[in-house]
Amino acid sequence: MTSPVIDTRGLTKRYGDVVAVEDLSLTVAAGETYALLGLNGAGKMTTIRMLLGMVRPTSGSVHVLGTALGPGAHGLWSRVGYLVETPAAYPELTVRENLAVAARLRGVLPRSRVSEMIERLKLTAYADKRARTLSLGNAQRLGLAKALLHEPDLLILDEPANGLDPAGVAEIRDLLRELSRDQGVTVVLSSHILTEVARLATRIGVIHRGRLVRELEAADLNAFLNQRLCVSARDPESAERALTTAGFAPVRLDTGALVLTDARSVREPDAVATVLVAAGCPPTRLVVEQDDLETFFLREVES
Repeated sequence: MTSPVIDTRGLTKRYGDVVAVEDLSLTVAAGETYALLGLNGAGKMTTIRMLLGMVRPTSGSVHVLGTALGPGAHGLWSRVGYLVETPAAYPELTVRENLAVAARLRGVLPRSRVSEMIERLKLTAYADKRARTLSLGNAQRLGLAKALLHEPDLLILDEPANGLDPAGVAEIRDLLRELSRDQGVTVVLSSHILTEVARLATRIGVIHRGRLVRELEAADLNAFLNQRLCVSARDPESAERALTTAGFAPVRLDTGALVLTDARSVREPDAVATVLVAAGCPPTRLVVEQDDLETFFLREVES
């Protein structure tokens, strides 16, 4: 059986009386795109720092690519790429020079790899610009280029879409998807942008106040989003009476709209419409609505 790329057991980090991460057990398999989803201050950054060996856990264990983190694990980092917090660069060097320095430090050959990453991250127009002149989005692209320069097996990213415009977000999403699908790269990312996580991740871990409160497959996300049938009619009172008589349980809102949350109403809205038409109060609006991702997230962390 293949060992997990990331395996933590009881991972905990305390700063005095403050518990940043508590008893976090996490397993990420090869080729997965795993997203840590949480509000600012939830413990995502501390978790990522512990995965990268930047912060020593108070207790618990971390294995990355089958190696226990510790003093003897320095050889491991040649297989890991990362982008954490603000992307770092030498401000007076150009984009090309920054990548050349990073390639030399990584021992990356051939030299064509620098040009390849400039093109892949859409930095060609900025290749000879000094890093200090880059916009936040292009600085983020440079940081991602450095993280990918040595073709890592594991990529750990904090808010990878930070500073990017919508087109840039889509490009990075496609790039990460391609790395996972075509090259088997394992991606671990943290984000508070729910819609982007839902589009990219294969598995999601919801972290709140340092604890992992839920894990789910991204493909199963819709099953956790509550659905309801919303109905409007010209005579809300008559519509409510008709539905109640027919065995439904509508709730009338202050706006006059009726909401039905039972599985039958959501599954068969035409049955609801038939009842209303037969009662002489046909619906003017009949639509199945679903929780948005923000509602789902807040429900998970407040439960």
